[in-house]
This record gives sequence, structure tokens and C-alpha cells, in this order.
Amino acid sequence: MDKKLYGLDHLRAFAISFVFLFHYQVPVFDYPEWLPIIAKFGWTGVDLFFVLSGFLISSQLFFQIKNGVGISFKDFFVKRFFRILPAFWFVTAIYYLFPFFREREALPSLWKLLTFTQNFDLNLKDFGTFSHAWSLCVEEHFYLLLPLFLYFLLNTKFFNKSYWLLIIFVILGFVIRFYSWEKLYIPTIENDNSWLYWYKYIYYPTYNRLDGLLIGVSIAALYQFVPELWNKISKYGNLLLIIGLLILLGAYILCIEERSFYASIFGFPIIGLGYGFVVMAAISTESVLYKWNSKTTTFIASLSYGIYLTHKGIIHVTQEFLAYLNIDTKSTFSMLICIITCVTAAYLLHQIIEKPFMKLRTRFLSEKKLLLEFSKMP
Repeated sequence: MDKKLYGLDHLRAFAISFVFLFHYQVPVFDYPEWLPIIAKFGWTGVDLFFVLSGFLISSQLFFQIKNGVGISFKDFFVKRFFRILPAFWFVTAIYYLFPFFREREALPSLWKLLTFTQNFDLNLKDFGTFSHAWSLCVEEHFYLLLPLFLYFLLNTKFFNKSYWLLIIFVILGFVIRFYSWEKLYIPTIENDNSWLYWYKYIYYPTYNRLDGLLIGVSIAALYQFVPELWNKISKYGNLLLIIGLLILLGAYILCIEERSFYASIFGFPIIGLGYGFVVMAAISTESVLYKWNSKTTTFIASLSYGIYLTHKGIIHVTQEFLAYLNIDTKSTFSMLICIITCVTAAYLLHQIIEKPFMKLRTRFLSEKKLLLEFSKMP
């Protein structure tokens, strides 16, 4: 687990770029006419983040279990706290203290942001500002529940049968999405704003978006607990990449109309499966993704969280400034300026907030480990 997997940096960089392009072409911003052609499927970048999170977080926990270390809830949640919350709180404060930063008019209630419950009952029309934080809510729910489930499985001797739990969760995902479609969304489909209800009942809730995370967990289980099988599979890294891309092509065709029945019920797991094969390729030693070491993608990957948190606000502020200078905000040139300002803002956030708190985390955990070693001395 100490080895740097550069292939995953390529995927992080791609995921945040895809998400950025998708959000840039939403109606709240001005954008070049050609952009929707390549950005329409960009919303799936979030699903790639889900697969990556599922793999990385569960890999760390599985590594501890495999080596008999046991799960330290305190260490796990301390790591998540220092990694996620300082930057999130900082950006949330900017949204609330500086109205000019808001890409839309109305913010959700502060308590929903601070408790990571924003993605439940989210009304895009009235509370659409900072709406992209919904996916962070899903990930926080995952960070909370995964170690608790693992603790339960380890202490009930069901751990070796836990793959059944993964299968059950996947099946439940289909069932819940079907219920959400039939009982919650369909009654509103004649409404002029029916798209709002699709996002509210189908797209945002955590219980409908677990597929990518579960696929990431499955890959981690294979990677950590069945190394013989993984070594055989990993020899075909480039083939895994091709399979993943073909599945994503099928998902693109299925989800051309993302609010259709088949896209709503089957789209998320198929997208997650496609990205799952791509992630397996990225950690396969024989794949081009694994062998390719790029400083550019590593740099973008290191800023991906900051870009994700700030990009809508920064795009809005940048376009307002460009309009003040009488520069066409629908031009490709303006889009390039927005990319530069978003990367710059994320870099500053990384240097001022993220890096100091990550150093503080390392120091905190090191001191804790030292104290533990002293306590064991005779």
C-alpha cells in the first residue's frame, strides 16, 4: 500500500477534468457552442471518483485486516477528518460570507452542508448553489458506514462470506431505484419541472449511488485477499482498459437520455462497472496506465479535491470579471481563462489549507504512535 500508483493519478486527473467540462456547459454559465458535444457524459466523472474512493479506502482497511493489525476507528476517522473537512469548511465559509462567489442565488441550509445531508431532498431550483457537494455527502456516508460494517463482519465471523453482502447491496440498488422511479419520479413526470424531481429522487440520494463505491470495494477485496487471482488478471491490464472503455461506450449509448427508465435503473451500475475495469487496468503492472508516469496528471490529481470544491464559484467570478472587461464569455479563450483561474484557486487552497492540515495529520498520528510505543515499555 506504500507504492505510488501513478495510474490512479491519471484517472483522478481525467475525472476532475470531465466533471469540470460538464459543469462548465450547464445553463448557469456561458460556454462555447462546441463544448456540449464532448462534455455531455462528463457527469460520470463523479462515478469514477466513487470507484476510486471505494478502492482506495477499502484497500487501506483490507490491508490492515489481512496483516492482523485490526481497524483503528480513531486513526481512520482522523485521517478522513484532516483530509476532507478543513478545505470543505473553508469553501463553505466563502460561499456563505461572500455572496458574489455564488454561482446561483440560493444556498442550501448550512446545517445540511455541515451534516452532509444536502443530497437528500435536494431542490436544484431553489437551493442549487454549491449543489456539487452532493457527491461529497455520498462519500462521507461511505466513510462512516464501511468501517462499521467491517467491524460487524469481523466480530460476527461473517467476513469470509461478506461478498454476499456486496451482492445484496447491488440488488437492493436496483430495487430502490425502481421504487424511486415508479413511486416518486413518475407521478411528477408531467410537471414542467420534472427534471428537478429526477435529480431529487434518482440522481442524488446515497442509496441510489452506491454502485461505483461497491465496485471499488470489490476490486480492493480481489487486490488484497486473492493475490494469486489478481496476479493472473493483472497480466492483461491493457485488455482490461479496452473492456472498460467498451462498457463505457455502451453506457454512453444507454444514457444519451439520462432520465430514461433504463438509464435511471441500469445506468449507474454499468458506468461503475466500466470505470471499475479502467481502475483495474490502472493498477495492473502491464498496462499503459500503470507504466506511464506523468508529472502533469500527478499535479492535477493533487489539486482535484480543491478544483472540485471551488470550480463553480471560480468560473462564476471569472466570467463576471470577463464580462466587465467586455470579453466574450462564450468564447474558447474565456474558457481557457476559467481553467487557469480554477487551477490557480485550487493550488492556493492546496497550499494554504490542505497541505498544512495534512502535515498536522501526519504529526498527530506520529505522536500517537510514539505515545503508544512508550506505553508498552516496561
